[in-house]
Amino acid sequence: MSTWYEQAVFYHIYPLGLTGAPRENPVTGEERAASARFEALMSWIPHMKDLNCTAVYIGPLFDSSTHGYDTRDFRLIDRRLGTGEDFRRFVANCHESGIRVVVDGVFNHTGREFFAFQDIQKNREASPYRDWYKGVNFSWGSPLGDPFGYEAWQGHFELPCLNLWNPAVREYLFETVRFWVEEFDIDGIRLDCANVLDFGFMKELRARTEPMKADFWLMGEVIHGEYGRWVNQEMLHSVTNYELHKAFYSAHNDHNYFEIAHNVRRLEAVGGHLYTFVDNHDEDRIASKLNNPAHLFPVYQLLFTLPGIPSLYYGSEWGIEGKRSKTSDTVLRPALSLADEALKDSALTKHIAALAAVHTMYPAFHGGSYKELLLTNRQYAFLRQAGDCFLISAVNNDDSPATLQIPVSFLQGAAPYANDLLAPKNETVPVENGKLSVMLPPNGGAILKLMEE
Repeated sequence: MSTWYEQAVFYHIYPLGLTGAPRENPVTGEERAASARFEALMSWIPHMKDLNCTAVYIGPLFDSSTHGYDTRDFRLIDRRLGTGEDFRRFVANCHESGIRVVVDGVFNHTGREFFAFQDIQKNREASPYRDWYKGVNFSWGSPLGDPFGYEAWQGHFELPCLNLWNPAVREYLFETVRFWVEEFDIDGIRLDCANVLDFGFMKELRARTEPMKADFWLMGEVIHGEYGRWVNQEMLHSVTNYELHKAFYSAHNDHNYFEIAHNVRRLEAVGGHLYTFVDNHDEDRIASKLNNPAHLFPVYQLLFTLPGIPSLYYGSEWGIEGKRSKTSDTVLRPALSLADEALKDSALTKHIAALAAVHTMYPAFHGGSYKELLLTNRQYAFLRQAGDCFLISAVNNDDSPATLQIPVSFLQGAAPYANDLLAPKNETVPVENGKLSVMLPPNGGAILKLMEE
């Protein structure tokens, strides 16, 4: 029996952007406006359900100074969004709708307004928190005028790095996770910057969180590296599949499905556990990356049918565009309202909802085996199997229709046929001489359920 997260279809929300929260976070005030922002977030729950999403990754939520990742208080909801009670109701409403809730865990660094950092600023060598940060050195000053130096994330001195080898820091963070589980009933944590977190810390985090809640999920942000180093029985359940993310758009732009197939084969050992996506709050929208907008349809079919845990970034269900600049990610994190006439359900929205429903309905897509059946530059077909359920996903990135002869001779002793799960009337496709003959539309695909007579 697979877990909820192995079966999940995620919806990804960057709440400060979605709600149009101010860039700077005042220490006091804005209570009424903030509560209204959580009310706005509440209205997205039925939308997530309509899209057949079963989980939401929402974050960052820790109280912060600006963009959400410069944490000011690990145990307080960001004041620009609302109160703890607001978030508690949000989680309860999600759970009532069958949607699990995962939040950001920003444990690599803090903001400069975090209490431990401010104590070092005030008390210097006498501070009991002088060992809470990496590389604290009182023989030089930071570029931001502090009377001491320290390690900062990627040289951004507004983000001082926590010393995760310090037992006091680790205990504080473990108890922070416990606080979020006990106070708000969250279902998992997405670890920001997991690629640079201490492996010992993540192993201990896994051991400490398992008793907190059944099937509590740990997912890490990892951009480069061998994902199996993070995803294993001792550490994390999943990491972000940036390799496949890159392949999704470049394989379509170059008409080269070999790139995706190679990536899937390379990651097959961990592929079913990886968190897959086509865009997120740090990456340009997929609609801005693709040379041909029609490729959105096969891209999303691959997202929902290849091994992995699929995630949809808010707004992309309408094909909105957005490219980051050299200095800002703001355009990737826009304020949106479901009342906006521009955000009405389109063919793409309905396509994504249908794919999410199919993904959820069939166990072959969450934990089933993968077998490549047909591969050319412009067409790609593969089998997903769980028990006696056989599903074939076939896509075409060409501007013309394509007729495929997909080999299915592995089904022995029967005269099978297939139902097209994406067709309006669940059309039947016959199998002859061990091959399934199917015509794919331009820049489209089919999901075929093999049946045996």
